[in-house]
Amino acid sequence: MHEQILLVDDNPIQAVTRKAILERVGLSVQTFTSARDALLFLQADVQKLIGLVMVDHIMPELSGTAFVRQLREWNTQMPVIVLSGLDEAEAEYQDYNVIFRTKPIAPDELQALAVHLLNASAPRTTA
Repeated sequence: MHEQILLVDDNPIQAVTRKAILERVGLSVQTFTSARDALLFLQADVQKLIGLVMVDHIMPELSGTAFVRQLREWNTQMPVIVLSGLDEAEAEYQDYNVIFRTKPIAPDELQALAVHLLNASAPRTTA
């Protein structure tokens, strides 16, 4: 099992909060406030330690949609959770095989979803 989560959120407070929530159930989390740096990290992950990506939708340098689009160019199977405060943003991810959740998301729901995706594949939107 790939045990680490890559969490991408340009808001450091949100990133630290989600990381703490996930670590409470024993998950290992790598955080990035730069979507570009997160993509570079994923491309260099030769040991395949990352088993799940969690990304915010609205970010300044590279949106969540652009991040997922670039990730899907070379990794179509990585489980991805997109978090957004905008319900209507879900349509932007229809072709990218992701799980979309609207913020705020309850800590126990976030934990359960992350554990599930790290242990098994869940149905996601399909291309």
